[in-house]
Amino acid sequence: MITYRTATIAELSHVLEWAADEGWNPGLDDAEAFFAADPEGFFVAVDKSGTPIAAISVVNHAPDFAFLGLYLVRPTHRGKGIGLGLWQHAILHAEDRTIGLDGVEAQQENYRASGFVYSGGTTRFSGKVLAQHAPDIRQMRQDDIPMLIDLEAEASGVTKSDYLESWLSGTAARVTIVHENQDGVCGFCTVRACRVGAKIGPLIASDAAIAQKLVAHAATFFEASVTLDVPEASTQLTSLCTRLGLEAGFKTARMYRGNAVATNHLNYAVTSLELG
Repeated sequence: MITYRTATIAELSHVLEWAADEGWNPGLDDAEAFFAADPEGFFVAVDKSGTPIAAISVVNHAPDFAFLGLYLVRPTHRGKGIGLGLWQHAILHAEDRTIGLDGVEAQQENYRASGFVYSGGTTRFSGKVLAQHAPDIRQMRQDDIPMLIDLEAEASGVTKSDYLESWLSGTAARVTIVHENQDGVCGFCTVRACRVGAKIGPLIASDAAIAQKLVAHAATFFEASVTLDVPEASTQLTSLCTRLGLEAGFKTARMYRGNAVATNHLNYAVTSLELG
C-alpha cells in the first residue's frame, strides 16, 4: 500500500540526496531554507514499511502563487503510477493559487495534461570565471533583507518572503553580496557551495557591468566553477554569460497553471529551479 503525506525536514534532506543522485547538484545545505519557505509544502509517497519512495514540493510562496518542484520517484518504483498519485495529492496544497514550475523540456506534454502552459525557457550556464574582489561590493547585512526581497520580487514577479529571508541570511556554504554605490544598492546575488562547484542565484543587477562584478566577486568565495540559471528574457545576462565563456547546458521550461507571471528583467538569474 502506498501512502501520501507531508514530509519532515529530515526527509527533505534525504530527497535532496536523491536529487544529487539524479545530477541536479543541489546546494550543500539547501534543506533548511527550502523548508522555511513552506513547511507544509513538501510531500513524500511511502511504501507499507514507511520508507519514502517518491517526493514532490508544492510551496505556497504567496496568497496567489505556489511553485512546484523536487518531483522525484526512486528508480525502482517508476512506471507504477506512484509519482502521478503523489502529484495529484500534493497539488491540492496550492488550492486556487497560480502554480509555476521549471520542468525538463521533454516533459512539457505531461505538464500540459495537468493544465500547465509554457511561458518561456531558462538556460543553465556553467564554467570557470576570473575571481575578482570589487571594492564597491560588500557582504549583506541583516537589515538589507527586506529591500533585497523587494528587488527580487520586482525581477521575478512574485514576493517570496519566507523563502528568501532564510535563503539570504546565509550559512557557511551560502553567502549573499551587495553592490552599492553613491546611488545606493544597485545589485546583489547569493552564491552557494554545491556538490560540484557553486551556484549563483538569485542575481539581480541594474546593468550588465554590475552583474559581471557580482559574478566575479561571488567566484572568490568557494574557489569553484559557477552556475547560473538564466531566464530567456534576461538577455543582457545571457550575453554576459557567453562573454565570460560560461557554457550553455540544459534548458528548462517555465510553465504556469493559472495566470503567468512576468519575468522580464534584463539581468536576473533565478534563485533555484526547485522553488523558483
